[in-house]
Amino acid sequence: MQFTLIDIWGHMGAPALVVAGLLLLMGLAALTVFIERLLAIRASQLASRQFAAAVGALRADRVDEVAALAAAAEYEKAYLARLVRGGLSAYREALASEDSSSLSVAERTRRRIERHLEGINADLRRGMGLLASVGSTAPFVGLLGTVLGIISAFQGIASTGSGGLASVAAGISEALIETALGLAVAIPAVLAFNYLSALIAREEQALSHAAGDLVDSIEGWEGTIVDGNGSAYRRAGLPEFEGSA
Repeated sequence: MQFTLIDIWGHMGAPALVVAGLLLLMGLAALTVFIERLLAIRASQLASRQFAAAVGALRADRVDEVAALAAAAEYEKAYLARLVRGGLSAYREALASEDSSSLSVAERTRRRIERHLEGINADLRRGMGLLASVGSTAPFVGLLGTVLGIISAFQGIASTGSGGLASVAAGISEALIETALGLAVAIPAVLAFNYLSALIAREEQALSHAAGDLVDSIEGWEGTIVDGNGSAYRRAGLPEFEGSA
C-alpha cells in the first residue's frame, strides 16, 4: 500500500472511520459557531454605533421616542438597542406600577436592567460552550481513534501471522491519522474560542458601561413627569426640566 492520505483513508476500518466522521462533524460545528458569533457581534457593533448616533442625548421627555427608535427593525441586531429598549420599558413599567417596598423607581429599574443585561450577555456567549467542548475533547477523540486503529492493526497482524515492519507501519500510520485529525480540529477551535472570548468580553464591558449610563440618566429623572405635550417638569412645582437639544 502506498503511503498517501487517500490510500490510508480507504484502508481504515469501520471504528476509525466512525471516529474520523465524528471529528469532522465537531470541526464543522465549531466553524459554524465561530462564523455565526463573529458575524453577529460585528453586525451588532455596526448597528449599535448607528443607533447611538441616531439617539443623541437621552432626556426624560424623549423616553417614548428613544424606545420606539430602539424597537426599529434596522437596529434589531444591535445589542445596545436591546439594552436601551429593555431599560426604558422597565422604567415606564416602574412609573406606572405601585410598589409596596420602599424602593424608588430608579432602583427598581436598575435591578430590571441588570437582569436584562445578564440575558444579553448569555445571548452573546451562545454557542461558546460547544466551541470550548470541541477544543478540549477533539484531541481525546482523535486518541481514541488511534487506539482503535492500533488494536485493529495488531489484530490484522495476528490473523495473518506476519509481523514485519512494513505490515506494522501501515496499520500504525492509519491509526496516527486520527490523532492528527483530532489536533487539526482542536487547535483552530481553541484559537477561535480565545478570540471570541476576548471580543465578547469587550462587548460585555461596553454594554455594562452603557447600562450604567442609562441607570445614571434614569436616576437623574427621579421626580420628573412628562405632560401631554412632551415637556418634562419636576414634581412639587420645581422649574421646568431643561434637557439638551
